Amino acid sequence: MDGLRGILAVYVMLGHALPFTALPGWLDSPFSHGEAAVDLFFALSGLVIINSLERFGYAFRPFIAARARRLLPVYFVVLAAATLLLLAGPPALPWVGADAWHIMEPGPPPHLFWHLAAHVFLVQGLIPQGALPYAYVTLLGPAWSLSTEWQFYVLIGLVAPRRLGRFALCLLAVGVVYHLLHLPPWWQFSRAFLPDAAPFFALGLASAVALRGGGWMTFVVCLITACALNGAEKALVPLAWGLAMLAQKARWGTVLEHPAVQYLGAISYPLYLVNEPVQRGLAMLIHGDAVTFTMLWLPLSVVVSLAAAAALHEGMEVRQAKSSGRFFEKKLRKKLL
Repeated sequence: MDGLRGILAVYVMLGHALPFTALPGWLDSPFSHGEAAVDLFFALSGLVIINSLERFGYAFRPFIAARARRLLPVYFVVLAAATLLLLAGPPALPWVGADAWHIMEPGPPPHLFWHLAAHVFLVQGLIPQGALPYAYVTLLGPAWSLSTEWQFYVLIGLVAPRRLGRFALCLLAVGVVYHLLHLPPWWQFSRAFLPDAAPFFALGLASAVALRGGGWMTFVVCLITACALNGAEKALVPLAWGLAMLAQKARWGTVLEHPAVQYLGAISYPLYLVNEPVQRGLAMLIHGDAVTFTMLWLPLSVVVSLAAAAALHEGMEVRQAKSSGRFFEKKLRKKLL
């Protein structure tokens, strides 16, 4: 599954980049399903969360503290860079259509302080659109999904369910109810609100139960419901997830175990966050017509994003993992003594 995570991060990176190039639309179109790729990330989180919970004995505080130590340092560094670049103004890309600017914000939003506070405390997904419009994507676009992940971590950490199959069905029910609700405009939430993504987290949890020898019925119910709740694009998510599950047992699944793909999985978190600020920064430095810009900017944005992600991974994630390992080793020694 690390390999799948790496492929998804690269897919999102290309989906962010291609709309700003002069490449033909038929090349851009296959990479226009970035939100569906993020939903697969949510299913992955549901799948692997059981291992993290067991590691900490289903205790909330050490579980959430470990998540914070791993995720937040990289996030705050990238958020600071993204905010500074946003304040510098938009890059000059006259050939780019208006639709592409929903990926790269043209400038800082009104009420910048409140948007920054929402990002710092990762509550973008908890703010109604009427209170702070589009707060989930104004400063660092990819961060909206991190807000959703944190809502999931806090919920499952507090509930700490040992019967994950039943919890998956409860989470699925929350998603169904939310999708059937018709909230007044002021109280409508963004995609970063946990109930919107609940069916995909439930699908991941049900997958974890199934792979451990539990009942497959919950998995099938979650798979069918996730298909039924979403349109044609989102229906691709359960289908792709089903293929990923088959890859655990099929020979062709070894493609995901290739060392290069596995390394992409290792750096997928910083790559997912940093590609947008890198693309923006390079777009402000590279000048020329659409063709010249595309020939220089596209390969550079890929290479620099990968390099920045590798640096953040080695300098922060790996270092923090070693520090956490020493911390838990000391605690284990104390218990043994």
